[in-house]
Amino acid sequence: MKLYSTKMLPLIIAASLGLSACGGDSGSPSITPPSGGSDGPTWVQGEFANESSLINQCSANQTGSALTEKLWLRSWSNNTYLWYSEIEDRDPAPYSVADYFNLLVTEELSDTGNKKDNFHFSMSTEEWEQLNQSGASVGYGINFKLDNGSQVGARKVTVTYNEPNSPASAANITRGAVIVEIDGVSVRDAADSASIDIINAGLFPSADGKQTTFTIRDLGASADREVTLTAQTIVSTPVQNTKTIQTANGKVGYLQFNSHIATAERGLFDALTSLSQENVDDLVIDLRYNGGGLLAMASQLGYMIAGKEATENKIFEETSFNDKYPNINPITNQALSPMPFIGETLGFNTSLLTGGTPLPSLDLKRVYVLTTSSTCSASEALMNGLRGVDIEVIQIGGTTCGKPYGFYPTPNCATTYFTIQFKGVNEKGFGEYSDGFVPSTSPTLASEVQGCALTDDLNHALGDPDERLLSAALYYRDNQRCPAVAASVSRVSAPNDFVDEGFMLKDNRKQTLWQNNRILSDMQGAH
Repeated sequence: MKLYSTKMLPLIIAASLGLSACGGDSGSPSITPPSGGSDGPTWVQGEFANESSLINQCSANQTGSALTEKLWLRSWSNNTYLWYSEIEDRDPAPYSVADYFNLLVTEELSDTGNKKDNFHFSMSTEEWEQLNQSGASVGYGINFKLDNGSQVGARKVTVTYNEPNSPASAANITRGAVIVEIDGVSVRDAADSASIDIINAGLFPSADGKQTTFTIRDLGASADREVTLTAQTIVSTPVQNTKTIQTANGKVGYLQFNSHIATAERGLFDALTSLSQENVDDLVIDLRYNGGGLLAMASQLGYMIAGKEATENKIFEETSFNDKYPNINPITNQALSPMPFIGETLGFNTSLLTGGTPLPSLDLKRVYVLTTSSTCSASEALMNGLRGVDIEVIQIGGTTCGKPYGFYPTPNCATTYFTIQFKGVNEKGFGEYSDGFVPSTSPTLASEVQGCALTDDLNHALGDPDERLLSAALYYRDNQRCPAVAASVSRVSAPNDFVDEGFMLKDNRKQTLWQNNRILSDMQGAH
């Protein structure tokens, strides 16, 4: 596991030390040797070896076997998975390593009938390290919104934003543009598997150099245009559009924050420094496309919003693991200790910002948060953490995705695995928002947040004061109520992600899955 040299807060070192190579010790019996005289491990139902005796014994370099890799996954899951007792203990022999990992998950449903765990995945360790450190991934620099992905005749793909210095920005493909055709195939009307495969391959390329021809209808245009883009490795810009909006009642800061990745630490530091120097009276933080990432970064942002007085000696998030570990973190073997609000840089990406620098702060008593169903995990933790110290969070937009859980990325044999290992609560002990935070004009449930339920507005640029969500935040600030347009929207729900009928457009790339999660990493406690 790659560790980083940086100045760390003592409490963070105690609270969330970096991922160890072995993980915890389940204390379960060793695996019984096979009966054929072999010295290798084998599967015995209900018996689990210490995972440290199986780690990094890989079939690829002949130090182990595929069976050993699967048995490591089995022991690791039994030891650290939050719902380990709900995993069926299957013989791994008939399955590939990847397929077996996909079975090491609960099949139970939540109280509302949704799948309990929809956040279980893996990717190559090389890809994970590249993504986490720089946000680098293959694509064109376009973020899409998919509507009616499986419905022939109603399917629609709209651009939500692009990345600076990308093929998309060079071709002037901006928010609100509709993708009409991909390599000659109609997005709306495709009705066979071959056509859907072409569309998915075009929208979600997995290799540098792939060329795709898009027919696009730009926002406000009366005719289509054709653009050919070449996929490349895109380094994302997670913090964009920082600005100050002058209103009759003072200055309002606005910030578009798309992902809690390593490079965002510098972006957030610079953005909040600028807004602090502008002496803004309020902040609108746009999290509508922020699927999550590093939990410590959410804690840092919480500190920068609320300031030292509101957060000193307060819990940002207290994590708990499965019932085998009521007092110990099974990943770090350290005593459980809550994550505080972090008031200094941690040096997630030391080429951009080193650790130990005091963070700027706005010292605000309230914050406006713009959300959609793509607002997930670490972004939800930010909302929950601030609410826990009585910072007024006003939610404008849609119901968030609902993920009060997280994990430590765990590598074995060149693959990094992500399985739910902990859940978190705020200073007040609240953390049950598995169906998302819901904006409401009259909250009655703990997961309902004062604010306005509104659909995303793709007809205006992000940061435009006339854009529906930002406009509503500004209106609410002046009038302490939602604009009339919100009255017809009682609840903007997170979509059902489990539709599996017709011909579905879906991004299944591993580089996308990792973003929608809450991650504790070695940067919260390098040692």
